[in-house]
Amino acid sequence: MQAVQVKIINSKIGTHPDFPMPTRATDGSAGIDLRACIDKPLTIKAGETHLIGTGLAVYISDPDYAGMILPRSGLGHKHGIVLGNLVGLIDADYQGELMVSVWNRSGKDFVLNSGERMAQYIVVPIARPEFEVVTEFSDESARGAGGFGHSGRQ
Repeated sequence: MQAVQVKIINSKIGTHPDFPMPTRATDGSAGIDLRACIDKPLTIKAGETHLIGTGLAVYISDPDYAGMILPRSGLGHKHGIVLGNLVGLIDADYQGELMVSVWNRSGKDFVLNSGERMAQYIVVPIARPEFEVVTEFSDESARGAGGFGHSGRQ
């Protein structure tokens, strides 16, 4: 994979202590933290969803890869702060600002601070199979057409 291009949209990124350049928290981290690029703290009331800018645009270019925005596990577990769309899929040819749909699924208001880590971004490979239309599958799997709850507890 070639380098992924990152465009700084908000001049605070990399120049203000609350807005460092995006990096991985540790060498073993899969994701890069995305921070709330807002001017002042935002109270997200219980049940509300807000679309929050990151101040960054990422251009992957290579159609064999895509970006994904994922929730931060600590925010979700401790505060009920998750993504309004559950997972954000960013196509390789998208060049606009990364936006995060932040949903407060808890019963309490939450204050999102300027520069706070709110989600994470990863790049994943994309399989591009050709689809063959058939009247019957070439073999039958053990599961077959078994649906919801078929393989375990319902």
